[in-house]
Amino acid sequence: MLKRFLPLALFGALALLTACSSSDKKEEKFTSEADLYTAAEEQLEREQWETAIKNLQKLEEHFPFGAYAEQGQLELIYAYYGFQKPDEAIATANRFIRLHPQHRNVDYAYYMMGLSSFTKDKGMFERAMPTDMTKRDPGAARESLANFTQLLNRFPDSAYAADAKKRMLFLRNALARYEIHVANYYFKRQAYVAAVSRGRYVLENYPQAPATPDALAVMVQGYHLLGMQDRSKEVLDVLRTNYPNFPALNKNGDFDYDYAFENHERNLLGTLTLGLFTKQETIGFDTRELYDAEYQKAPRVKK
Repeated sequence: MLKRFLPLALFGALALLTACSSSDKKEEKFTSEADLYTAAEEQLEREQWETAIKNLQKLEEHFPFGAYAEQGQLELIYAYYGFQKPDEAIATANRFIRLHPQHRNVDYAYYMMGLSSFTKDKGMFERAMPTDMTKRDPGAARESLANFTQLLNRFPDSAYAADAKKRMLFLRNALARYEIHVANYYFKRQAYVAAVSRGRYVLENYPQAPATPDALAVMVQGYHLLGMQDRSKEVLDVLRTNYPNFPALNKNGDFDYDYAFENHERNLLGTLTLGLFTKQETIGFDTRELYDAEYQKAPRVKK
């Protein structure tokens, strides 16, 4: 009886092994390099980031020295950025720079590092509901500014230089505004020396930034509260001369020392909703206009 069914069992096992072998071959079979790259390009155009990333990774894995290898690595940086994976984008850009320091498009890798480092600390909530980025930890903004600076130092004639300069100006202004927020916090804590230091820091490191009049006002207020009236008056003269319409100045050009602490209480709705449905108010000086969100999208690499 056993002998009778043995050939049948052997046949079944052989068929199973053949099927597994065929399955493995089917899994190992992949499209051509050109097909993979073309598919990834189309997916990037349609913002199908995850699928594009898989195809670009497959392209790099199976064709590391192919005709599309280097371009595919650059496109992978862009895909990670679009998929909101800034750490992966930065790592891929760093790897490209290390492997291809003389590549004709290596400036794009530096540029994308600047964009990615600026967005890497933004959480899902911040992406869904825009927040005041000047109140966020400035570490990412400083890193981004450093990356853009490196791009301009190495490639001053880069096709991305003009856009990088605009973004650097945006970052510089945001960092200056961050210092004013910190100064306002110090006023609340009655740390007037620290507040004055923040105002001076803005003037010394971010001259002509939109936060400059607030920095001057911070110093006027801080020196006044420290009892240093002569220093307060010196800075007030500068503020009055350069920004005669500053809100804390009255018609006679005198400084309203109560300006920074008036009308800053949250209303009931703002308190109950944690400020989600009301304009967030600050204690201190903040005369800026809303920032323009022009510099948020990343360009594709120029081939």
